[in-house]
Amino acid sequence: MFEKFPKIYNVYFLAIVATMGGMLFGFDISSMSAIIGTDQYLNYFDNPSGIEQGAIGSALAAGSVVGSIMAGPISDKFGRRDALLFACLWWLVGTALQVAVTGRGMLIAGRVLNGVTVGITSSQVPVYLAEIAKHSQRGAIIIIQQLAIEWGILIMYFIGYGCSFIPGESASFRTAWGIQFVPCVLFMIGLPFLPESPRWLAKVDRAEESIHILAAIQANGNIEDPYVIAEYEEIITALTAERLAPQGWRKFVYNGMWKRTLAGFSVQAWQQLSGANIMTYYIVYVFAMAGLEGNTNLVSAGVQYALFIIFSTIMFFFVDKIGRRTLLVWGAIGMGFCHFVVGGTLGAHYTYVPEGVGGDDNIVMLVEGPPAHTVIAFSYLLIIIYALTLAPIAWVYAAEVWSLETRAAGMGIAAIGNWLFNFAIGLFIPPAFVNIKWAVFVVFGILCLLAAVQAFFTYPETCGKTLEEVEFLFSKEGPHAWRTKKGSENLDRDIEHVAAAQAKGTARAEVEKVVKKEKGDDTHTEAL
Repeated sequence: MFEKFPKIYNVYFLAIVATMGGMLFGFDISSMSAIIGTDQYLNYFDNPSGIEQGAIGSALAAGSVVGSIMAGPISDKFGRRDALLFACLWWLVGTALQVAVTGRGMLIAGRVLNGVTVGITSSQVPVYLAEIAKHSQRGAIIIIQQLAIEWGILIMYFIGYGCSFIPGESASFRTAWGIQFVPCVLFMIGLPFLPESPRWLAKVDRAEESIHILAAIQANGNIEDPYVIAEYEEIITALTAERLAPQGWRKFVYNGMWKRTLAGFSVQAWQQLSGANIMTYYIVYVFAMAGLEGNTNLVSAGVQYALFIIFSTIMFFFVDKIGRRTLLVWGAIGMGFCHFVVGGTLGAHYTYVPEGVGGDDNIVMLVEGPPAHTVIAFSYLLIIIYALTLAPIAWVYAAEVWSLETRAAGMGIAAIGNWLFNFAIGLFIPPAFVNIKWAVFVVFGILCLLAAVQAFFTYPETCGKTLEEVEFLFSKEGPHAWRTKKGSENLDRDIEHVAAAQAKGTARAEVEKVVKKEKGDDTHTEAL
């Protein structure tokens, strides 16, 4: 669609533009978290609580399930880049409905449509990034997606906070929600300058374009570069094998593919079941339980989003130096510990407030003094651990486990795991705060420990490996997950072979040139 536009091939520029799709996700998350505690929101929507607030909060995830289901077929048919443009159209309509909102139903409808966009972008942006990045930098490139989400959350949160001071019945949240148009329009402007995925081009038999784009991204346009040759050979070898595999739904189950499907789906599900959404969606409720009020609560809640960015940025530099398994296992254990501390502190020290803290029916617990400080501190610590581990690594790992033939639809399946449980958790948390109170943190603590167990026993290490090398890890001949290590062997060996062959070819050509020259001189002497 955009072949006539000039293209930019710097992989970090491509990642920054592509991950603006993640920024849309971030904007929509905090467009609610900064608003739900304001008087304008509570009065205009008649103080929604329990399952009603849960339905509003989880509407985004419901739409994201739909978007994730349609993402794979659209991406395989039209390409990774064009699928992202298609996603933007849903965002424009959904945001328009939110700005013009007249009641809860219209708000939910707008968030569902925005969710369709998020479902497509959250599944296909990692696919695009995984397919353009070198194996040695893939983790860092995909983390840019997580950083974009977090910057979107932070920016939109403080936009919402600033807009909360706008007087009037509804001008505050309408203004905040209307600003969501901005990142979408910028995303649409940047997409035409992105090249299509070279792996997708190879998949649809556009070999020449695939080779030139692969060379432009990885070797400054040199199609004879050993890395480009070795990488393209691996792509074609893997693609040929995959085309001989079962088709339809069977390709996600047969020949060991069920292991990849389970890994991709479950790692995304555990990201949600870790309970981080308590902090990203409902942090103002938790801090209200700790006695924070008004602007103090809102600003303190905003601090956690800044911590989110700081510690995810740290992982940008280290993610490809530390194994995926290490971060997933120990991250889940650390988060579980924080949940147990917060839940235990609330359970031991809370005062029941039946009329709701500050008149908010969703908050019926209150702690003060040192217990309140403990709740706040470990809430911050939980989000720091999440930012270092499950938040970015779940997206990285889910993008790495699929074969080329299944990657777009497979990442859609993984995203369905994310959004199904996001929807369920979003619906569950507000009534859980009212009904089981502090025990909700204990539930999530137990789930975190279960996540660590599965990661240890069933997730092989993918760090530093080519997407084609991952094929072996999930095969019947592959090693046990806990015996796998980070780093690539096959591609490095292939690059050495190509470079050696090129060196031999150069040497042979030089010898032949000398021989030809000497034969020419001998012939010339004899003629004389």
